[in-house]
Amino acid sequence: MKCPYCGCQKFYVKDTDDEYETYGFDCESGQACFDPDIDDSVIPELCDDSHIYCEKCAWNGKYDEIKT
Repeated sequence: MKCPYCGCQKFYVKDTDDEYETYGFDCESGQACFDPDIDDSVIPELCDDSHIYCEKCAWNGKYDEIKT
């Protein structure tokens, strides 16, 4: 699982209630692994249609676009 443009495996998702709050995760293991410093109670659920952003380039799209 990687960015379709730059190949980066680090992404983030924005909080639906606060557009300035983001949650970073990586996909190096083939699954989304959120940063360890994020409290489990606030980690958002990633669905296929969740909007995610690449940490390295300007790509953004749906979570299922990187699962192929």
